[in-house]
Amino acid sequence: MRIIEGLEAVRAEDRGAAVALGNFDGVHRGHQTVIDAARAHAGPEAPLGVVTFEPHPRAFFAPGAPPFRLLTADARAHRLAKLGVERLFVIPFNADLAGLAPADFAGRVLGDGLGVSHVAVGADFRFGKGRAGDAEGLATLGADHGFGVTAVPLLGGEDAFSSTAIRTALAEGRPEEAAHMLGHLHRIDGEVIHGEKRGRELGFPTANMSLDGLHQPKFGVYAVTVDVLDGPSKGRYRGAASIGVRPQFGSYAPNLEVFLFDFSGDLYGAELSVGLVAFLRGEAKFEGVEALVEQMGADCEKAARILEAEGL
Repeated sequence: MRIIEGLEAVRAEDRGAAVALGNFDGVHRGHQTVIDAARAHAGPEAPLGVVTFEPHPRAFFAPGAPPFRLLTADARAHRLAKLGVERLFVIPFNADLAGLAPADFAGRVLGDGLGVSHVAVGADFRFGKGRAGDAEGLATLGADHGFGVTAVPLLGGEDAFSSTAIRTALAEGRPEEAAHMLGHLHRIDGEVIHGEKRGRELGFPTANMSLDGLHQPKFGVYAVTVDVLDGPSKGRYRGAASIGVRPQFGSYAPNLEVFLFDFSGDLYGAELSVGLVAFLRGEAKFEGVEALVEQMGADCEKAARILEAEGL
């Protein structure tokens, strides 16, 4: 998949694409139906594309809001590539773009800038200054600028799948429900960073990952699958993960710590993708380290049983 950042980076071979247009946070099943609608218009002369924005418009309009993203930009690109997307157009979202009237966005960005041949959007899609444009208006503008438009009905009807619903499920400790809406496990991707190394001292060495900028699932312990994406230990593993502030040892910024079963090696600097399978228990502070270690052992045993039963 070729990633095109900004209109100035568009090449002749990128033009004519059939694209899905939106934010695609999570790349959930509803998003996938929009991508499939674009795929129906793709071909040898019309590469399958996605047009999205960075930063997310929500972050632009509310920079002080709590972290909300389900995927980093890199993780989103990785997920889109798996779906067969050939061109990822990343449009910088700034004051100039936010101020474009719907007609100007359709003409200057989609028509002249990207040269798209077809655009697929969700039926509730809004665009342009003040969210004044909608899917029906985009179809009218597309006819003026040489591209077709497909408005895709929301998957699930009244209970439509959405990034908001997925965030709610994760915040309430229901990763199975989130996975149903996503069409895949909710995954937290990132580089292994150095932590306090207490897990190693307790007999459970963990790989630490930052949650900066990401929506935070319910704090607690999870059964997980872990994909090590690079390095000598590349592969898939089972494990148990803790998400939270580690109250046993003080007050810390929220992070993810994952213990890989039957693993021995150095993961510092490696890229991991951690899939949340099941919520085991909430975060807690124990009477002492011995009680904590005993509970960690029980957590791992429970996680292993769940993962075995799920065939993961």
